[in-house]
Amino acid sequence: MSESHTASPARGGVPSHVWPIAIVVILGMIMSVLDTTIVNVALEDLSQELRAPLDEIQWVVTGYMLALAAVIPVTGWAATRYSARRLYIASLVLFTLGSLLCGLAWSPGTLIAARVLQGLGGGMLAPIGQMILVKAAGPRNLPRIMSAIGVPIILAPVFGPTLGGLLIEHAGWEWIFFVNLPVGVAAVAAAVKLLPGDSGDPAAGRLDAIGLVLVAVGLVGVTYGLAESGTAGSLTDDSVLIPALGGLVLIAAFVVRALRIPRPLLDVRLFANKAFTAASLTTFCLGAALFGAMILMPLYFQTVRDQDAVQTGLLLIPQGLGAAIAMAFSGRATERLGGGMTALIGGVVTIVTTVPFVLIGAETSFVLLGVAMVLRGFGIGMSMMPSMTAAFAVLRPDQINHATPQLNVVQRVGGSVGTAILSVALSSRIADAGGASATPAAVADAFGSTYLLVLLVTVVALAPTILLTVVERRARARDAATPVPPEALAELEAEAA
Repeated sequence: MSESHTASPARGGVPSHVWPIAIVVILGMIMSVLDTTIVNVALEDLSQELRAPLDEIQWVVTGYMLALAAVIPVTGWAATRYSARRLYIASLVLFTLGSLLCGLAWSPGTLIAARVLQGLGGGMLAPIGQMILVKAAGPRNLPRIMSAIGVPIILAPVFGPTLGGLLIEHAGWEWIFFVNLPVGVAAVAAAVKLLPGDSGDPAAGRLDAIGLVLVAVGLVGVTYGLAESGTAGSLTDDSVLIPALGGLVLIAAFVVRALRIPRPLLDVRLFANKAFTAASLTTFCLGAALFGAMILMPLYFQTVRDQDAVQTGLLLIPQGLGAAIAMAFSGRATERLGGGMTALIGGVVTIVTTVPFVLIGAETSFVLLGVAMVLRGFGIGMSMMPSMTAAFAVLRPDQINHATPQLNVVQRVGGSVGTAILSVALSSRIADAGGASATPAAVADAFGSTYLLVLLVTVVALAPTILLTVVERRARARDAATPVPPEALAELEAEAA
């Protein structure tokens, strides 16, 4: 980074040159995360408009998820070899082009193919955007910047169904894809103008093609198997076990190989760092609790309380508001307390505020649910990004390109695992309550008992946050006991000035 950047005036303690970069990254992440949920409310309409059975149209969602899983592992190597800036712009163009083709699709096959193209672009946006931003911000500014980019990660899944429902109702299914076009064009223009220039590094070497096949196919297998659990209604069905276990075997083979070769696709040796491992475990568990639980309340509002898609989306807004409020505090809390302690506090808040959902009934007050969702959203917002911030803070700059795709994979797989387990658990409990003939009170009890699993997963997430807190405190004590070299002290004073 140039000296002019270092000396640039700061806003909120962050150098001013970092915020335009953050805006570009946030635009890309909003599109990528939003498209994970915005289509969910349109599947019935797509089935009717394209004259295809629902199980075929489901591939509009599954194809996108599989493309995301397949492309994330290669982003670290590609960003190093061809430059993060170029790859990020290319990803934006690919995602925007895929959105255009989705809106123009005339058959299920063309729509699914366009969604895969869209997913290939979208899968690279989050990890590459984080790489660019982490390097631009530096360790001192990382907590506030990470809390800023956490906003779309938390809010997009909440507002996605609402926006999708409004567009379906008032504009047509094509517009759930066309809505990305102006944002995509603006993001490309902003990226070209604002992202710092960098060049590819030939020292990155050749692509580890064998490693890519192993980990990409493995992640696709795990993702596909977990996605099939919702249709199969069981985690032990062959359609779930065969691809999921096969995927795990391929991922294990990738790890063994990566530990034996000099230039693996992903540096799995990062997990030798206790703080990085603890942060990764926290990210996995919180991903399961957050994204898994996001399927529950929309279904509760629609099946128990007879709300339509738009009304359901509006009723989900309080959780997003709570998370947004938390993001405003999490950066400063991380700076003062550390990522581990901040995530631990957020986890405790999330546990306490999940209890009302365990006790949910068929006539529970919407006001009470709204208050509980605000508080639970606050807990989630205080947990998710501080743990990732702590992971980046313990790494050297040259390790960031390997760390970001791994953290993104961990978060997405956690979300897939949580969604699969909770979907199967909810279906089983509703079936036990009487299925289609069950009373609203019985169905509400099924949701409550499923939320008990969410509570347990969140409790499990506390263990790695405690470990992360201990590791961070030991590191701070060690750093405090180590004298600062005069030249380093002078550099810090100059940066502060």
